[in-house]
Amino acid sequence: MSLHALKQREFRKTITRLAEGNQTIYTTHSPFLVGPDELDLVRVVEMSSRKEGTKIHTSITANDPAALLPLQEALGYDLAQSLFTQKQNLVLEGLTDYWYVEAVSQLLRASKDANLNEKIALVPANTAGKVVYFATILHAQGFKVAVLLDSDGAGDQAAQQDNLVHTVGNKGILRTKDYVQDEINAAEVEDLLRDTLINVAKSEFGWDIADAAGKQPQRPLVSIFRSEVERFSKYRLAKEFVRWSRDNEASELSEQEREQWKKLIGAVNAALK
Repeated sequence: MSLHALKQREFRKTITRLAEGNQTIYTTHSPFLVGPDELDLVRVVEMSSRKEGTKIHTSITANDPAALLPLQEALGYDLAQSLFTQKQNLVLEGLTDYWYVEAVSQLLRASKDANLNEKIALVPANTAGKVVYFATILHAQGFKVAVLLDSDGAGDQAAQQDNLVHTVGNKGILRTKDYVQDEINAAEVEDLLRDTLINVAKSEFGWDIADAAGKQPQRPLVSIFRSEVERFSKYRLAKEFVRWSRDNEASELSEQEREQWKKLIGAVNAALK
Protein backbone atom coordinates (compact mmCIF):
# COMPACT_ATOMS: atom_id res chain seq x y z
CA MET A 1 0.00 0.00 0.00
CA SER A 2 2.96 2.32 0.60
CA LEU A 3 4.73 1.59 -2.67
CA HIS A 4 5.11 4.27 -5.34
CA ALA A 5 2.45 3.84 -8.04
CA LEU A 6 4.91 2.64 -10.68
CA LYS A 7 6.46 0.18 -8.20
CA GLN A 8 2.96 -1.19 -7.61
CA ARG A 9 2.72 -1.90 -11.36
CA GLU A 10 6.05 -3.73 -11.21
CA PHE A 11 4.84 -5.70 -8.19
CA ARG A 12 1.72 -6.75 -10.12
CA LYS A 13 3.99 -8.23 -12.78
CA THR A 14 5.78 -10.16 -10.04
CA ILE A 15 2.45 -11.57 -8.87
CA THR A 16 1.65 -12.59 -12.44
CA ARG A 17 4.90 -14.55 -12.68
CA LEU A 18 4.27 -16.23 -9.33
CA ALA A 19 0.76 -17.15 -10.47
CA GLU A 20 2.04 -19.13 -13.46
CA GLY A 21 2.30 -22.22 -11.26
CA ASN A 22 0.16 -21.23 -8.30
CA GLN A 23 -3.41 -20.00 -8.25
CA THR A 24 -3.21 -16.51 -6.77
CA ILE A 25 -6.02 -14.25 -5.59
CA TYR A 26 -5.60 -10.71 -4.26
CA THR A 27 -7.92 -7.78 -3.64
CA THR A 28 -7.07 -4.14 -4.11
CA HIS A 29 -8.46 -0.62 -4.33
CA SER A 30 -5.36 0.58 -6.18
CA PRO A 31 -5.73 1.13 -9.94
CA PHE A 32 -2.02 0.39 -10.31
CA LEU A 33 -2.56 -3.19 -9.20
CA VAL A 34 -5.23 -3.72 -11.87
CA GLY A 35 -3.68 -4.96 -15.09
CA PRO A 36 -5.28 -3.47 -18.25
CA ASP A 37 -3.63 -6.30 -20.17
CA GLU A 38 -5.18 -8.92 -17.87
CA LEU A 39 -8.80 -7.81 -17.80
CA ASP A 40 -9.96 -11.39 -18.37
CA LEU A 41 -8.63 -12.17 -14.87
CA VAL A 42 -10.28 -9.20 -13.16
CA ARG A 43 -13.39 -9.71 -11.02
CA VAL A 44 -15.40 -6.87 -9.50
CA VAL A 45 -16.28 -7.42 -5.84
CA GLU A 46 -19.36 -5.59 -4.57
CA MET A 47 -21.49 -5.48 -1.46
CA SER A 48 -24.63 -3.50 -2.23
CA SER A 49 -26.21 -4.42 1.10
CA ARG A 50 -25.29 -6.45 4.18
CA LYS A 51 -28.43 -8.50 3.76
CA GLU A 52 -27.37 -9.70 0.31
CA GLY A 53 -23.71 -9.92 1.25
CA THR A 54 -20.66 -9.74 -0.98
CA LYS A 55 -20.94 -10.66 -4.65
CA ILE A 56 -18.15 -11.41 -7.07
CA HIS A 57 -19.20 -10.61 -10.61
CA THR A 58 -18.09 -12.83 -13.47
CA SER A 59 -18.22 -9.86 -15.86
CA ILE A 60 -16.85 -6.35 -15.52
CA THR A 61 -20.05 -4.83 -14.19
CA ALA A 62 -21.53 -3.57 -10.93
CA ASN A 63 -24.65 -1.85 -9.64
CA ASP A 64 -22.53 0.72 -7.82
CA PRO A 65 -20.28 2.75 -10.18
CA ALA A 66 -17.82 3.21 -7.30
CA ALA A 67 -17.02 -0.51 -7.48
CA LEU A 68 -15.63 0.03 -10.97
CA LEU A 69 -13.48 3.01 -10.00
CA PRO A 70 -10.12 1.18 -9.72
CA LEU A 71 -10.70 -0.38 -13.13
CA GLN A 72 -11.68 2.95 -14.69
CA GLU A 73 -8.62 4.62 -13.20
CA ALA A 74 -6.35 1.86 -14.48
CA LEU A 75 -7.71 2.23 -18.02
CA GLY A 76 -7.55 6.02 -17.73
CA TYR A 77 -3.87 5.87 -16.75
CA ASP A 78 -3.02 3.72 -19.76
CA LEU A 79 -5.00 6.04 -22.03
CA ALA A 80 -3.19 9.07 -20.65
CA GLN A 81 0.19 7.39 -21.22
CA SER A 82 -0.75 6.71 -24.85
CA LEU A 83 -1.34 10.44 -25.38
CA PHE A 84 2.17 11.35 -24.33
CA THR A 85 4.24 9.57 -26.96
CA GLN A 86 4.91 12.13 -29.70
CA LYS A 87 8.12 14.13 -29.66
CA GLN A 88 6.37 17.28 -30.93
CA ASN A 89 3.14 18.43 -29.26
CA LEU A 90 0.74 21.34 -29.60
CA VAL A 91 -1.41 21.70 -26.49
CA LEU A 92 -4.84 23.21 -27.11
CA GLU A 93 -7.38 24.55 -24.66
CA GLY A 94 -10.17 22.13 -25.50
CA LEU A 95 -11.74 19.54 -27.77
CA THR A 96 -13.42 22.05 -30.09
CA ASP A 97 -10.06 23.77 -30.69
CA TYR A 98 -8.64 20.36 -31.56
CA TRP A 99 -11.40 19.78 -34.11
CA TYR A 100 -10.88 23.17 -35.76
CA VAL A 101 -7.10 22.85 -36.01
CA GLU A 102 -7.28 19.27 -37.27
CA ALA A 103 -10.01 19.97 -39.86
CA VAL A 104 -8.49 23.17 -41.24
CA SER A 105 -4.99 21.70 -41.39
CA GLN A 106 -6.33 18.82 -43.48
CA LEU A 107 -8.07 21.24 -45.86
CA LEU A 108 -4.96 23.36 -46.33
CA ARG A 109 -2.73 20.31 -46.69
CA ALA A 110 -4.96 18.97 -49.46
CA SER A 111 -4.91 22.34 -51.26
CA LYS A 112 -1.14 22.67 -50.67
CA ASP A 113 -1.67 26.07 -49.07
CA ALA A 114 -0.02 25.01 -45.80
CA ASN A 115 1.26 21.80 -44.29
CA LEU A 116 1.03 21.26 -40.54
CA ASN A 117 3.83 18.85 -39.69
CA GLU A 118 2.11 15.48 -39.42
CA LYS A 119 4.49 14.45 -36.64
CA ILE A 120 2.94 17.09 -34.37
CA ALA A 121 0.39 15.67 -31.94
CA LEU A 122 -2.59 17.85 -31.05
CA VAL A 123 -3.34 17.52 -27.32
CA PRO A 124 -6.58 19.04 -25.93
CA ALA A 125 -6.25 20.05 -22.27
CA ASN A 126 -9.98 20.57 -21.60
CA THR A 127 -9.54 24.12 -20.20
CA ALA A 128 -7.04 26.95 -20.49
CA GLY A 129 -6.15 26.47 -16.83
CA LYS A 130 -4.98 22.91 -17.47
CA VAL A 131 -2.75 23.75 -20.41
CA VAL A 132 0.23 24.38 -18.13
CA TYR A 133 -0.11 20.92 -16.55
CA PHE A 134 -0.16 19.12 -19.90
CA ALA A 135 2.76 21.21 -21.14
CA THR A 136 4.76 20.50 -17.99
CA ILE A 137 4.19 16.73 -18.18
CA LEU A 138 5.18 16.60 -21.85
CA HIS A 139 8.22 18.80 -21.31
CA ALA A 140 9.36 16.66 -18.37
CA GLN A 141 9.51 13.67 -20.72
CA GLY A 142 11.85 15.51 -23.04
CA PHE A 143 9.27 16.32 -25.71
CA LYS A 144 8.96 19.59 -27.62
CA VAL A 145 5.88 21.57 -26.61
CA ALA A 146 4.01 24.62 -27.85
CA VAL A 147 0.58 25.85 -26.76
CA LEU A 148 -2.23 27.69 -28.53
CA LEU A 149 -4.30 29.92 -26.27
CA ASP A 150 -7.32 32.09 -26.93
CA SER A 151 -6.89 35.79 -26.24
CA ASP A 152 -9.70 35.98 -23.72
CA GLY A 153 -9.34 36.32 -19.94
CA ALA A 154 -8.70 32.62 -19.33
CA GLY A 155 -6.11 32.51 -22.10
CA ASP A 156 -4.38 35.63 -20.78
CA GLN A 157 -4.20 34.15 -17.29
CA ALA A 158 -2.75 30.89 -18.60
CA ALA A 159 -0.20 32.66 -20.82
CA GLN A 160 1.11 34.68 -17.87
CA GLN A 161 1.81 31.67 -15.66
CA ASP A 162 5.49 31.56 -14.81
CA ASN A 163 5.55 27.77 -15.04
CA LEU A 164 4.23 27.84 -18.60
CA VAL A 165 6.65 30.55 -19.72
CA HIS A 166 9.53 28.64 -18.12
CA THR A 167 8.44 25.35 -19.73
CA VAL A 168 7.79 26.34 -23.35
CA GLY A 169 9.29 29.84 -23.55
CA ASN A 170 7.60 32.90 -24.98
CA LYS A 171 8.04 31.63 -28.55
CA GLY A 172 6.14 28.47 -27.66
CA ILE A 173 3.05 30.37 -26.45
CA LEU A 174 0.87 31.13 -29.48
CA ARG A 175 -2.09 33.49 -29.06
CA THR A 176 -5.08 33.65 -31.41
CA LYS A 177 -5.00 37.47 -31.48
CA ASP A 178 -1.67 37.33 -33.34
CA TYR A 179 -3.23 35.49 -36.28
CA VAL A 180 -6.58 37.27 -36.63
CA GLN A 181 -6.22 40.04 -39.20
CA ASP A 182 -9.14 42.09 -37.87
CA GLU A 183 -9.03 43.79 -34.50
CA ILE A 184 -11.18 41.48 -32.38
CA ASN A 185 -11.21 41.88 -28.63
CA ALA A 186 -10.45 38.61 -26.83
CA ALA A 187 -10.20 36.66 -30.10
CA GLU A 188 -10.75 32.90 -29.94
CA VAL A 189 -10.02 30.07 -32.37
CA GLU A 190 -13.53 30.47 -33.82
CA ASP A 191 -12.61 34.00 -34.92
CA LEU A 192 -10.07 32.51 -37.33
CA LEU A 193 -13.10 31.02 -39.15
CA ARG A 194 -15.53 33.85 -38.60
CA ASP A 195 -17.07 34.02 -42.10
CA THR A 196 -17.36 30.28 -42.63
CA LEU A 197 -18.83 29.54 -39.20
CA ILE A 198 -21.50 32.21 -39.69
CA ASN A 199 -22.48 30.54 -42.97
CA VAL A 200 -22.37 27.00 -41.58
CA ALA A 201 -24.45 27.96 -38.56
CA LYS A 202 -27.13 29.55 -40.75
CA SER A 203 -27.33 26.76 -43.34
CA GLU A 204 -27.25 23.85 -40.89
CA PHE A 205 -28.97 25.18 -37.77
CA GLY A 206 -30.82 28.28 -38.90
CA TRP A 207 -28.70 30.41 -36.55
CA ASP A 208 -28.55 33.69 -38.45
CA ILE A 209 -26.17 36.12 -36.74
CA ALA A 210 -24.73 37.72 -39.87
CA ASP A 211 -26.34 41.09 -39.17
CA ALA A 212 -25.28 41.12 -35.51
CA ALA A 213 -21.73 40.08 -36.41
CA GLY A 214 -21.53 42.77 -39.10
CA LYS A 215 -22.51 45.45 -36.58
CA GLN A 216 -20.01 44.17 -33.98
CA PRO A 217 -16.81 43.36 -35.91
CA GLN A 218 -14.62 43.63 -32.81
CA ARG A 219 -16.72 41.30 -30.67
CA PRO A 220 -15.71 37.61 -30.43
CA LEU A 221 -17.87 35.35 -32.58
CA VAL A 222 -18.76 32.95 -29.76
CA SER A 223 -19.95 35.85 -27.62
CA ILE A 224 -22.28 36.96 -30.43
CA PHE A 225 -23.63 33.45 -30.88
CA ARG A 226 -24.35 33.15 -27.16
CA SER A 227 -26.30 36.40 -27.07
CA GLU A 228 -28.23 35.80 -30.30
CA VAL A 229 -28.89 32.04 -30.17
CA GLU A 230 -30.82 30.36 -27.40
CA ARG A 231 -29.03 27.28 -26.08
CA PHE A 232 -26.02 27.87 -28.31
CA SER A 233 -23.45 25.06 -28.22
CA LYS A 234 -19.78 25.47 -29.16
CA TYR A 235 -19.63 21.69 -29.37
CA ARG A 236 -22.42 21.46 -31.98
CA LEU A 237 -20.96 24.27 -34.07
CA ALA A 238 -17.47 22.74 -34.10
CA LYS A 239 -18.82 19.30 -34.90
CA GLU A 240 -20.83 20.70 -37.79
CA PHE A 241 -17.76 22.48 -39.13
CA VAL A 242 -15.88 19.17 -39.13
CA ARG A 243 -18.70 17.66 -41.22
CA TRP A 244 -18.59 20.69 -43.52
CA SER A 245 -14.83 20.33 -43.98
CA ARG A 246 -15.26 16.77 -45.25
CA ASP A 247 -17.53 17.90 -48.08
CA ASN A 248 -15.73 21.11 -49.04
CA GLU A 249 -12.28 22.31 -50.04
CA ALA A 250 -9.99 24.99 -48.71
CA SER A 251 -11.13 27.29 -51.52
CA GLU A 252 -14.54 27.47 -49.79
CA LEU A 253 -12.90 29.27 -46.89
CA SER A 254 -12.59 33.03 -47.29
CA GLU A 255 -9.24 34.35 -48.51
CA GLN A 256 -8.70 36.04 -45.17
CA GLU A 257 -9.39 32.81 -43.28
CA ARG A 258 -6.88 30.92 -45.41
CA GLU A 259 -4.23 33.56 -44.83
CA GLN A 260 -4.85 33.56 -41.08
CA TRP A 261 -4.55 29.79 -40.82
CA LYS A 262 -1.49 29.66 -43.08
CA LYS A 263 0.21 32.10 -40.72
CA LEU A 264 -0.82 30.10 -37.64
CA ILE A 265 0.29 26.76 -39.10
CA GLY A 266 3.61 28.28 -40.08
CA ALA A 267 4.08 29.51 -36.53
CA VAL A 268 3.24 26.08 -35.06
CA ASN A 269 5.72 24.35 -37.36
CA ALA A 270 8.41 26.91 -36.47
CA ALA A 271 7.80 26.56 -32.72
CA LEU A 272 8.09 22.77 -32.88
CA LYS A 273 10.76 22.27 -35.53
